[in-house]
Amino acid sequence: MSDLTHLDDKGRARMVDVSDKEPTARTAKAEGSLSCGYETLDRVRARTTPKGSVIGTAELAGVMAAKRTADLIPLCHPLPLTKAEVRIELDDALPGFRVKSEVRTHGVTGVEMEALTAVSVACLTLFDMLKAIDQSMVIGGIEVVSKNGGKSGDWKRSGPP
Repeated sequence: MSDLTHLDDKGRARMVDVSDKEPTARTAKAEGSLSCGYETLDRVRARTTPKGSVIGTAELAGVMAAKRTADLIPLCHPLPLTKAEVRIELDDALPGFRVKSEVRTHGVTGVEMEALTAVSVACLTLFDMLKAIDQSMVIGGIEVVSKNGGKSGDWKRSGPP
């Protein structure tokens, strides 16, 4: 069991001990989408949705979620984030919304989970705010697209997973 970082020698779940690691600058970017009907996009553009400022609220929810990732994901280290940004764009080609996050820290472990959580919660918030007018929406494609820093170095997605 010693090769499995989140299990102790008896097979019990444990948080990885990172106390001996040196802090480094770390960044992660994630993306995802919410597909919806064209009418839904038109309502968002016209600002005639029942729950108000859809994009601003979802972006804020994503930032708040990034800051609370360790409360949601078992064994995830709480991190002092130095940046958490979520940007949502309307995409007529989808049709729907493209959701992107960028999260940074200067710490001993990466921020991929925080970036993924930001995108996921932003998508869920979009869904919640629009479900009264479009129940056919689909959340998808949530993935890390790049990360920088740490022992494993830099990485960037070069194609489909």
